[in-house]
Amino acid sequence: MNADSRAALESGLADLAAVLAPETVALPPDQRSELGLRWLAAHKSWLVILDNLTALDDAAILLDRIQAGTVVITSRQSSGWRGLGTVHLKVLAEDDAEALLSHLVRTHWADATLTGARQLCEELGWLPLAIEQASAYLAQSRITPAVYLDLLTKYPAQMFAATSEGSDERRAVARVWHLTLDKLSDTPLAGKLLRQFAWYASSGIPRQLLGSGASEPDQHRALGRLAAYSMISLDATSITVHRLVQAVSRTPDPEDRHRQAVDIEQAHHDAVTALTAAVRDADYYLPTNWPAFTMVLPHAWALFDRTADTSDTEQICALADRLGHFLDEHGDNTRAVTLFTRAVAGRLRLLGADHPDTLSAQDHLGHAYLSAGDLKHAIPLLEANLDARIRILEYKDPDILTSRQNLANAYAEAGDLPRAIRLAKVNLDAAKEVLDPDDPEILITLSSLAYLYMLMRNYEGAIRLYEEVLQRAERKLDVDHPDLLTYRSNLAGAHASARHYRRALSLNLEVLAARQRILSPKHPATLVSKDNLAQVYLSLGKHDLAISMSLEVAADREENLGADHPDTLMSRNNVAGAYEKAGDVERALRFFRETLNDADRVLGPRHRVTAVIRSNLRRVAARHS
Repeated sequence: MNADSRAALESGLADLAAVLAPETVALPPDQRSELGLRWLAAHKSWLVILDNLTALDDAAILLDRIQAGTVVITSRQSSGWRGLGTVHLKVLAEDDAEALLSHLVRTHWADATLTGARQLCEELGWLPLAIEQASAYLAQSRITPAVYLDLLTKYPAQMFAATSEGSDERRAVARVWHLTLDKLSDTPLAGKLLRQFAWYASSGIPRQLLGSGASEPDQHRALGRLAAYSMISLDATSITVHRLVQAVSRTPDPEDRHRQAVDIEQAHHDAVTALTAAVRDADYYLPTNWPAFTMVLPHAWALFDRTADTSDTEQICALADRLGHFLDEHGDNTRAVTLFTRAVAGRLRLLGADHPDTLSAQDHLGHAYLSAGDLKHAIPLLEANLDARIRILEYKDPDILTSRQNLANAYAEAGDLPRAIRLAKVNLDAAKEVLDPDDPEILITLSSLAYLYMLMRNYEGAIRLYEEVLQRAERKLDVDHPDLLTYRSNLAGAHASARHYRRALSLNLEVLAARQRILSPKHPATLVSKDNLAQVYLSLGKHDLAISMSLEVAADREENLGADHPDTLMSRNNVAGAYEKAGDVERALRFFRETLNDADRVLGPRHRVTAVIRSNLRRVAARHS
């Protein structure tokens, strides 16, 4: 019996009486309903299934009067059954779903071709109701599962509502969805949240991504009611929505008041806003913020997949750009390139090729290509970006200097150091022409050129430039200014590379003392100085000092940044290197292996830090094998 209302149940009882005693057909429905009840009360060996009961009180006319027989109730409502035994039915297993579809189709079309049946069942989320609906349509229309899938993609609203001739329209997926939301019409937030969930991944939706603007009590009430009607599943921290419910929820239908296009568009906007808010102010480099990014990523990725890139808003472009930075930093260059490419395409369409945000996105994409080792795409993009900025911006605009320096760095990564240095020198000349001689940008440009000299092993040239930077900075900055200490530290590094260890030791000791006094013993900049000093101690043969200081830096970085931060992992790499130089190869290899395992787990095998540690492990293992 259909039991979705008291009237429907009474009608079912009346139909039962008509079947048992055909002569009662002429009686009024209420009398036949009473006769049906009397028959059930007087007999024992019977089974009644009350299908789609929504409220236990609606079945009181039956349950309060019978003493025997068996009643099975089906319902989408999971609570409110006052002690009755309940069983939660999950979706079908994959093989069972495919077998059901095959059986239902071939019952009416014996020689049906069912290629793609499993893919269709997967798209339908293994839901028996949807498989039944699709099977009837396949058999009647004589089409394959692959064709049905294509129709579902092109015409979702019609297909979710489509039933075969003679089928019960109330069992169509869209109709069931509609009737359930009708029951929740006194809680409008429920429908609003369900439409928002439709844009996320189907499982593990954190409650932090609700972003409805409603009060917490209202949110909890709406979620509870959705769960009560089996539209979602809840646990203490997250929400799961069946993928077919999601598909219906984001498919506009002008004839369904719960699926108006304007409401679905607003839900899409709400989802984008909630995802953006979760990472907007989070620094993707800090481990304390990584959980926010990992929480957002699967749901943002689902939203990107379900949103036509031709309809991307600036907010979507900004979200893609921000998540791209996180992926790029963690070595997931392929997906970073995908997101930066989308951000560039969206901003080209929305803002135009000459907009600063478009050019910035192209810079980010170029960097991701560079990180992926795809110089074929990185260099032309950075070259075009520099040309565009030279054409668009005023000659003195600092963005031109930035783009030129980025391209110089790309040439350096490509191994074309002479070309990189030529471009860096052009950049330096341009900076000197448009900026004050002691402008910070001039000092940055000089330092970048010095770094390129370091890569070319032209340590004396690098020392001359770093000395010039230091001299200019000393004219402008206080003796304890952090930038001045950085420039002095860079000069110390160049002297160390040139094997001027005594000069490097003296400079590093000065910088470390100043940073400990001005900043703090565990400030990140102070730890850089300690790290540099440890390397100089190693070169001077003071292995015990070097190991002690490296261990101290690693411990402090773990305390400051966490065990999984790239800087912490690099510090542990340095500890391993110190043990190796001290002759403790066994301990060095153990440190390298443990650190590499952690880097692989946290950062991934393609991250630059992971690559450095792996290279060092192979070198030491090969040398001492």
